[in-house]
Amino acid sequence: MNLQPYLNFAKQLAYRAGRITLSYYNKGIQHDLKSDESPVTAADKATEEFIRGEIEKNFPTHAIVGEEYGESAGKGNPFRWIVDPIDGTKSFIKGVPFYSVLIGLEIEGVSRVGAVCFPALDEILYGADGLGAWCNGRRVRVSEVKNMKKAVFVYTSWSGFRTKKRLDVFENLHKECFYGRGWSDAYGYHMVATGRAEIMLDPSIQIWDVAPFPPIYREAGGFFGSWNGEEGHTHGEGFAVNSALKSKVLKLMRV
Repeated sequence: MNLQPYLNFAKQLAYRAGRITLSYYNKGIQHDLKSDESPVTAADKATEEFIRGEIEKNFPTHAIVGEEYGESAGKGNPFRWIVDPIDGTKSFIKGVPFYSVLIGLEIEGVSRVGAVCFPALDEILYGADGLGAWCNGRRVRVSEVKNMKKAVFVYTSWSGFRTKKRLDVFENLHKECFYGRGWSDAYGYHMVATGRAEIMLDPSIQIWDVAPFPPIYREAGGFFGSWNGEEGHTHGEGFAVNSALKSKVLKLMRV
């Protein structure tokens, strides 16, 4: 299957959606709380509405699932777009530039195309099976670090490890790695995919938080999947790592 048209569409759509978020960014936007106590803003809703409208116009039979408006259209269709209009809404509200727009295309249950735009940083990470992984037009790869003492471990928040009763993993990695930092949400996965960090962990995720990453990591020479080493975006947790350290980190997480 020729994935290039889908990759071009996802990349351009993520960029255009990012411009919408910037029209609200750092302007004192107010937020409401959803039933799960996570924040939502007018920017989240307007951006997802735009993305859905463009997908429906270009691929009317495809299914869409997004954080703000759920799943619609194309049930039973092998093509499903997975959308997070603003990943890192807490960062967005506070004017922290690490938030992103996430768009992934799942084909027969496998994420095959992904685009991740960081509008406030003017960076876009994208990739598709067989087409490479790229950032702002430059090919990217994970790092070749093999020694845990030289590895950088990134995460969103230590509280997720506490809630999931996995503070042991958090402490083990801080002890074994060069250092650890909370770079926030999708930006941590971006760091690992582009070779600026080696390990990213999320104890709890939804599919829209990570749908673009499996094909990006396959093409960048790394791994994205579960804490048990299963590849993919549907496991309810996120683990990204370079190939050289994968087995070592999995062993640490089993302790």
